[in-house]
Amino acid sequence: MDPSLNTELNASSCSSSSSSAIRALQMELKRLQASPVEGFTVTCDDENIFKWTVAIFGPPGTIYQGGYFKAQLSFPDNYPSSPPTIRFLTDILHPNIYEDGNVCLSLLDQPVDDLHSGELPSERWSPIQNVRNILLSVISLLCEPQTSVPANMDASANYLKWKDAGETENEYAKIIRNQVISSKKGAEKDNITVPETDEEYREFYSNLEQKNKVADEKTKEEMMEQLKKLGDMCLRPFGLSTNNFQMVPQPGGGFSIQMKK
Repeated sequence: MDPSLNTELNASSCSSSSSSAIRALQMELKRLQASPVEGFTVTCDDENIFKWTVAIFGPPGTIYQGGYFKAQLSFPDNYPSSPPTIRFLTDILHPNIYEDGNVCLSLLDQPVDDLHSGELPSERWSPIQNVRNILLSVISLLCEPQTSVPANMDASANYLKWKDAGETENEYAKIIRNQVISSKKGAEKDNITVPETDEEYREFYSNLEQKNKVADEKTKEEMMEQLKKLGDMCLRPFGLSTNNFQMVPQPGGGFSIQMKK
């Protein structure tokens, strides 16, 4: 085979894979904004949909309660065939978080058979997984660290000592409480009031869902206005405008555009 042809085929394959990933991420982002996951807010880089910023609220009833921790989700070009990575940008001490902020989570491991990992294939990533499941798994780790496979050995050992001592104040707890206090500066900068109780959580996400709906409707209105302007420009040479047409609901769903009688 001509080497240049092989290069073109590879480029075409990569482009197709990237396009599929973009569509998948756009759909997931829309779903998350329409129905947010409690404990998180998600935003996407306007110039790169493969980079998401996640703001994580410390779960009520845990040592992380009241915290506002930023993390970055980085998606590969072939998502969802391969998993993303998630790395905390805010300092956080946790048995399952490496010192560089990367999260150790079975769900984010490549879907390959590894007899020495101690993980079942069903615990690893598969294309049917999604961002919502990742976020819920991170919340689960904050509520109950997995010490059988720690990413931070010292944090894991100190966490177990803290648990064995009845969760009394010690150096481990002090570090995390100071991190929680420090993280609130980020919340103030983002103009966010961090929910700390279950009731505050419900109120926060009810308001957030409503704000997203309003923003979505505004975006739709702006798009329709732009389409109307474009349509008027195209129809003007024929002595027509978009006012001469109407959208008619169809029995099977959707709409058709028909000229007004």
